[in-house]
Amino acid sequence: LMGVPYQYTLSYVLRERLNYLRAKFQVKPEDFLTFDAMRQAAQCVGRVMRSKNDYGAMIFADSRYNRSDKRSKLPKWIQQFLRPSHLNVTTENCIDLVRGFLKEMSQPPEAGAVQQILLDNKILKTRSENANVSSSSLSSSLSSSSSSLSSSSLSSSLSSSS
Repeated sequence: LMGVPYQYTLSYVLRERLNYLRAKFQVKPEDFLTFDAMRQAAQCVGRVMRSKNDYGAMIFADSRYNRSDKRSKLPKWIQQFLRPSHLNVTTENCIDLVRGFLKEMSQPPEAGAVQQILLDNKILKTRSENANVSSSSLSSSLSSSSSSLSSSSLSSSLSSSS
């Protein structure tokens, strides 16, 4: 990610939004702009990871990401991977880190690790059956409560009309 994705600050709509946030909620314009930029950066990272089996490398290629006030506004699931040793690295070191990451990820997982990550058909079937039992008992309890509700409301309406 090259740069920090700040909005165009001369936009009339953005200036009005910033004025509203300052007047109504005492939000400083620079705080909102930083929050919004980090939200957009997190969305970019999220586009790399589309499912739980995906992996990828996102490089925050801007020294402003070294500042804790920027990093702290990123989601926790991104912050956990931002190690201090990975901050402010040279291009060569970054290439080495990414090369090592991709090499490690391209290796087949150990058999035991796969069992911890993925569910087998037997577990899925058991969970599916448990979910069906739960939903059928829920629907039967809902239908019995709605029938008792309708009969009680019917009897109350009959008694009030007599």
